[in-house]
Amino acid sequence: MPKDAWEVAYDAGGGVRDGAWVAELTGMLDLSSWPRGMRVIVRKERPHPGAQLRFTDIDGHRFTCFVTGTRPGGGRGQLADLELRHRRRARCEDRIRSAKDTGLRSLPLHGFAANQVWLELVALACELMAWTQMLALHDDPARRWEPKRLRLRLFSAAGRLVRGGRRIRLRLAGQWRWAGLIAAAITRLQTLPSP
Repeated sequence: MPKDAWEVAYDAGGGVRDGAWVAELTGMLDLSSWPRGMRVIVRKERPHPGAQLRFTDIDGHRFTCFVTGTRPGGGRGQLADLELRHRRRARCEDRIRSAKDTGLRSLPLHGFAANQVWLELVALACELMAWTQMLALHDDPARRWEPKRLRLRLFSAAGRLVRGGRRIRLRLAGQWRWAGLIAAAITRLQTLPSP
């Protein structure tokens, strides 16, 4: 690719992202079997310090491609804007990492059917964590916590279910640092309208 085809990439704040560039590959590929108007954008960046290089990394740069249906236009900087939008919306890698931390990393059982059940449970746990963070923790930094931190701070809290006055109450240890966050999250979930 010619060097003048590369544009600087933007960081999350809209400033120049050091060591990252974007370019369009659409004209270099045969996209005749693809839907009309599809474009292929590539990002070239230096891996973060300490990252293990892959055999696909060329000259010490990591390449990532994505496809978009956004029409060309907007002049210089449009590719960087598209790439930034893609990175902001792409949460797939985060969800895969969370799933690995939740149990996807290993298949602990001996039979195929048993491991299939295990994977269904991991998927269910990931969905519950994602919905909990989106609905109950939406205005707290806990919305972005990884599964390990959620388990340590919220899911491992000591509590007791108490029955009385025809109600069931959850009693949390008052000295638990995250008890207020747990109580606020449960209150938010209880105020949601029924589906």
